[in-house]
Amino acid sequence: MIDNVTSMLATYPKDLGGVDEQKLAACIAACFECAQTCTACADACLSEDMVAELTKCIRTNLDCADICESTGRALSRHTGYDANITLDTIKACWIACKACADECEKHADMHEHCRICAEACRRCAQACSELVDALG
Repeated sequence: MIDNVTSMLATYPKDLGGVDEQKLAACIAACFECAQTCTACADACLSEDMVAELTKCIRTNLDCADICESTGRALSRHTGYDANITLDTIKACWIACKACADECEKHADMHEHCRICAEACRRCAQACSELVDALG
């Protein structure tokens, strides 16, 4: 995934404004990976016998997936860039990923999919944090 992201950034016909392209590519890739992982975790939670006890986890997974997907798409666009919107979008993604990781960790001992999801969310939150710092 990151190879395609990096390749696409390299083909952009205009200057990216001095952004750290490695951090940008890592954040885009982490967002899409996290979106997929959260979607799969929500689906796995729906298949668990104790599904009623996983309602908050499912909701948090789905919210995080949507926010990560949206953030990855927004970060993939550079024409007409608005720094304030971009920074707030990345920060919202960081918050969603942290909340999802915290919720999934509550179930990680019983459900392997929740453990994997929590790890993906932590990686995405870290990538978001590093990009915010780089854009700062």
